[in-house]
Order: sequence, then C-alpha cells, then structure tokens
Amino acid sequence: MKDLLHIIISIIIFCPIILFIIVYLIGRKIKIRGTHAFGAASDITTLCLFFSVPLAIGVLWHINVGALLVMLAIMMAMIFTYIDWRTKKELEVKLLLKKIWRFLFLILSTAYVVICIIGVIQSIVEYLQVA
Repeated sequence: MKDLLHIIISIIIFCPIILFIIVYLIGRKIKIRGTHAFGAASDITTLCLFFSVPLAIGVLWHINVGALLVMLAIMMAMIFTYIDWRTKKELEVKLLLKKIWRFLFLILSTAYVVICIIGVIQSIVEYLQVA
C-alpha cells in the first residue's frame, strides 16, 4: 500500500496535468459549474506545480531553484498587493490571494510546459549525438 501511494504521488508530481484533469472531472461530476471546476483544478494543481517545476529543472540541469521560486512568488505577491493597494480604496485579502494564486498557476504551468519541451529537445539532441 505504501508503494502504491508513493507511485501515485510521484506520477502526480512529475505530471501535474493528470491532477488537473482528475480534479476538473471530479468537479464536473459533482455538478460544479465549468468555471468553478476549472478554478478548483487550477488551485490544487498550483500546489503540485510548486514541487514539479523545481524538480524538473533539477533533473534536467542539476540546479536547485526551489528557494528562488519561493522568493519569486513572494515578490510577485508583494507587487500584486502594492498594485491593489494603489488602485483600490480597500484591500480584499481573499480576492487578492486568489488573484496571486491563479497568476502563479499561469506562470508555473507555462514554465512546466517550456521545461518539458526543452527537456524533450535536449534528450533528442543527446540521443542523436550518441548515435
């Protein structure tokens, strides 16, 4: 049982799109509207992407960027908070956190896709050099 759980968690971390699809389909199955199901899926997947992106970079280039990613997220949150503070009279913390989290989803998803594409290209080039 422990090995099965380990395998499932590893698959989800290495391929967060599977988690996104599963959460979205479950949300749709329990009658959550499409946009809300998509939002819930992106919220849960963002947490997984926080582990997946540094792990993928570490596997490909042997660089540890976990701390850099956390600092980037904090800086981005500070910028979003400052912009909201300057444009609105009153900060709505819940909406601000949601906006930050969803933006992180977009950034991390894009980074993950780019890293995967670069990794595939890098593997093809290395294979062709050996052959």
